[in-house]
Amino acid sequence: MFEKYARLFKVLADVNRLKIIELLIKGETCGCTLIDNLQISQPTLSYHLKMISEAGLADSKREGNWIKYYINKDKLTEIKLFIEKIRDTEAEQCSL
Repeated sequence: MFEKYARLFKVLADVNRLKIIELLIKGETCGCTLIDNLQISQPTLSYHLKMISEAGLADSKREGNWIKYYINKDKLTEIKLFIEKIRDTEAEQCSL
């Protein structure tokens, strides 16, 4: 379980990927709209979108020549619940 979340947090640990996720939370969009709002090249955007998608944080669908990306809100909720579970875990004493 912790390995899965460690991989997710590695994806979230990049400034550009966080910016992309923020843009996708605002609504479904294509790569051309994303690139206009970021200071990165198209190949770099593709790389980050692949990382985000492979982590399950975003999905895509083809509409004609366009690929539209959208956030997977269920995955964000899963991460939120994981963090809350850790936060709410009762403190355990270390025995020395």
